[in-house]
Amino acid sequence: MPISPNLSEIVTTTLRNRSGTVADDVTKNNGLLTRLNSRGRKKPISGGRTIVQELQYQENSTFKRYSGYDILNVQPSDVITAAEYDLKQAAVAVSMSGLEQLQNSGEDAILDLLEQRIENAETTLKNNIALDCYSDGTADGGRQIGGLQLLISTSPTSGTVGGISRATWGFWRNQKFSASADGGAAATNANIQSYMNRLYMSCVRGSDAPDLVVADNNFFRLYWESLQAIQRITSADKGMAGFQSLQYMGADVIFDGGFGGGAPLNQMFFLNTKYLFYRPHRDRDMAPIGDERMNTNQDAFVQLMGFAGNLTMNNAFLQGVLFA
Repeated sequence: MPISPNLSEIVTTTLRNRSGTVADDVTKNNGLLTRLNSRGRKKPISGGRTIVQELQYQENSTFKRYSGYDILNVQPSDVITAAEYDLKQAAVAVSMSGLEQLQNSGEDAILDLLEQRIENAETTLKNNIALDCYSDGTADGGRQIGGLQLLISTSPTSGTVGGISRATWGFWRNQKFSASADGGAAATNANIQSYMNRLYMSCVRGSDAPDLVVADNNFFRLYWESLQAIQRITSADKGMAGFQSLQYMGADVIFDGGFGGGAPLNQMFFLNTKYLFYRPHRDRDMAPIGDERMNTNQDAFVQLMGFAGNLTMNNAFLQGVLFA
């Protein structure tokens, strides 16, 4: 009996059968992507040079109070623009040498080895994409996803996001509050709610308000401890997803630190997820890249599994960050 009948087909089929599950599982890998998925903020793209996110950047300039036959302003008003985000790519390889095929003789043995390597590759890809969703997008020469530290910056008057300069355009600046720099002392369980209140109020526009607060271990602990003298509210469905949540002004408060968590140290993001989007390419959403490749000068094969997409935003001033 051949050692590994149709090994290429086995690997490719296994990866393709699992890729849909992996694409769904990544949104359960951290609290940010869980919430974006539950709010329908995962918006796969089908193609294009960039990811275009339309937005309204100013009011219509033709507004005029009038009486009787007064002349009205009917000139066209430019109110819509777009932020453009590059597609970011990442890949992980599942490989096997000819020697390993011989050593793991028999189809079942090979499948056991492949299963472990595929699971490890999936975990590696999921974990790193999840971590990148908190990044500033500078790793690996800017090939990284532009995460929350880019979109919702502690320095919102500088830099460029989605091709729009924050130094030039005030509407593209998020809110911020520094516990130590903005007239306060270092954050403690006694003052954390006051600091949260100040930032929250700057992120509200009518009924538009943050619906998710994501914190690292330290800031989540301070808020948790500030509530322990009273009955705190927990959300069962977020707990079922593996993320215990508190509540603040109707928003879920979750910690995305823990072991290997990605939330940056001593930061708390106030997110209006209505304006945040997880935009994977529909053909590269934790999916195999082509078929297996046999190395021309080695007794080995490689199958790649990859991601392409980005995290995008179309409203900055209703987002905020509290930091030390």
